[in-house]
Amino acid sequence: MPHKNKTHAMFLASAFGGLGAHRFYLHGKRDLWAWAHLLTLPAAVLISLITYRQQLFFTAAPFIISILVSIVEALVIGVTPDDKWDALFNTHSGKNNFSDWPLAGLLVLMVGLGATALIAVLARTLDLLFTGGSYG
Repeated sequence: MPHKNKTHAMFLASAFGGLGAHRFYLHGKRDLWAWAHLLTLPAAVLISLITYRQQLFFTAAPFIISILVSIVEALVIGVTPDDKWDALFNTHSGKNNFSDWPLAGLLVLMVGLGATALIAVLARTLDLLFTGGSYG
């Protein structure tokens, strides 16, 4: 069984988490949640094509939710202790994981990005629901 690097998994969750890249890396092709992440993009495109007069923000909601979930998953991966990580993913690899400064930098970046994304989604949703999109 190959060694699963925690920093690499967190980077995949940060950069390509909306597509489920981190889930495919950690659990393989049989992971249903990875496929659920991956299918949100075609679902959002299909919804946008079917309901072309609706706000893109609402029609892209499945993919936006997938991105927000992947931000939370990236943070969970990043704060998991190395010994627990090795017990979960590296029991048969013979190697131990060692988190260093790149992981700490990614954690800080993801906290900022996650907070910004959450505030932006809430602000845009409230704008569309209460003003009909008058502010943008």
